[in-house]
Amino acid sequence: MSLIKRNGAMSSAFPALFDDFFSRDLFNWNNRNFSTTQTSLPSVNIKETADAFEVEMAAPGMEKQDFRVELNGNQLTISSSKENQEEKQEGGYTHREFSYQSFQRSFTLPKDVVDEDRIEAKYENGLLLLTIPKREEAKQKAPRRIEIG
Repeated sequence: MSLIKRNGAMSSAFPALFDDFFSRDLFNWNNRNFSTTQTSLPSVNIKETADAFEVEMAAPGMEKQDFRVELNGNQLTISSSKENQEEKQEGGYTHREFSYQSFQRSFTLPKDVVDEDRIEAKYENGLLLLTIPKREEAKQKAPRRIEIG
């Protein structure tokens, strides 16, 4: 955060307004949790084990049919779009509300490591969980002791 010079003649409410405005993440260009449209993106955890990659995406309020998961080569893309419309007609007026939210996140996996045919995905309790198994030849093998002759 940068320093802002204060003028003692200004009222105490006026600088507080600017302090609040400038301290927000609006000017944090490196914040990767926002898309180019300034909408929030779901948080993702990726863990590599000896046998697989495990991806957890926090997306509460979604349904499993709202997601689209694709693997193209070594590029994993998770996207979603959800539209909600509500209309009430009472008396002589109509009340209509609608919302639309979407996101897309892409991740590059190591080349020639993923066993594409065994990828599993499930959505439960607000978490999208992906298990991306590694090919047998790409799995880490236990250390082998080599006898010296």
